[in-house]
Amino acid sequence: MSRTFPTRDGSSWMPQYLTAIEGTTCIGCGRCFKVCSREVMHLHGVDDAGEILGACDGEDDDFDGELNRMIMVVDHAGRCIGCGACARVCPKNCQTHVAADKVARDLAENQENGVAL
Repeated sequence: MSRTFPTRDGSSWMPQYLTAIEGTTCIGCGRCFKVCSREVMHLHGVDDAGEILGACDGEDDDFDGELNRMIMVVDHAGRCIGCGACARVCPKNCQTHVAADKVARDLAENQENGVAL
C-alpha cells in the first residue's frame, strides 16, 4: 500500500501526519500552533505532577492555581494534512509524525478487528 503523491513539479511526496507530541519535552512555545492552518493541536495546562489540566482558552486561566506549565497537545489529529510545517518550527523536536501509508494501513487493520478509533 506504499503510495506517494505527485507534487506540482512531478516529484513524489508522502504526507507525514502528526500523531503525538511528547509532553515531557514540549515547552509550550506555540510555534507549531502558529504555523498550523488546520488547528490540529492546542495549548493545555499541566500541573506539578505532570497531569494535563485541560485546554487553555487564551484567558488568564490558572486552573485554580494548579497550573505549572503549558504544553501543546494533539487534540484533532484527523485534521492534519501531513505538511510537516509544525515539525520544521519545533525547537525541541518533540513531535511524532507517521507516514500516510502507515496511518492508512493501521486504520484498515483496526477496522477489520472492530477496534473503535
